[in-house]
Formats: sequence, C-alpha cells, structure tokens
Amino acid sequence: MLEFIFELVFEFFGEVILQIIFEALAEVGLHLFRSARGPRRRANPVLAAFGYVLLGGIVGAISLVIFPNSIMRTQNGRIVTLLLAPVASGLAMSILGAWRERRGQQVLGLDRFAYGYVFALAMSGVRFLWAH
Repeated sequence: MLEFIFELVFEFFGEVILQIIFEALAEVGLHLFRSARGPRRRANPVLAAFGYVLLGGIVGAISLVIFPNSIMRTQNGRIVTLLLAPVASGLAMSILGAWRERRGQQVLGLDRFAYGYVFALAMSGVRFLWAH
C-alpha cells in the first residue's frame, strides 16, 4: 500500500514538473520575443487568456513528441493530474512572477496565477487526450 501511494505521488509530481519545465521554457521564449519587440502597452485580458490557452495547447502537443507517454498510468490518476497539476503550475509561475517583480525584472502575464493556470490547463488537456 505504501509503495502504491509513493508511486502515485511520484507520478503526479513528475507531471507537474514536466508542466513547469515547459511553462518556464515558454516564458523564456516570450521574454525573448517581448524584448525584441520593445515595450508594449497592456494587452486585453481576454485576448491574452486566449493566447495563453493556444500557446499551452501548442506546447502540450510539442511535449507529446518528446514524452508521448503519460507519466501517470491510471485513468483516475490522469484525471486528478488534469485537475490539480495546472493549479500547482499556476502557483509556481505566480511565485516566479513575484520573485521577478521584487528584483525589478520584467513580469509577463504568464507570471500571474490565472494565465499560468490556463496555459497549464491547456497543456494538461492536450496531454490527457493524446498521451498514451
């Protein structure tokens, strides 16, 4: 029983770490893109959320090329991961955003909980539907 619980926790955190890594890579890309374009005005929140959902879906598809199998093996575990991993990823991105803000660095929408959450939810959704 203890082995089962350990395996479940390990698989869940594996999926969360996978999402955080891909989300951080997307953030680096967005920072590079934004710095190349120069300063901009604040984006429409609805359009920004739609953009992060689209970007999360694309990143989810790319992650399937690299990791075609789901780390979580059981269907119930995959559902729990679909629901909870985006929350953990959104929290991680908001912590990173607060850290950046304290250091006076540029903060993107992805550095906020809501946008980090919708990005990770889209990525999780793609992985949930298509990962083996």
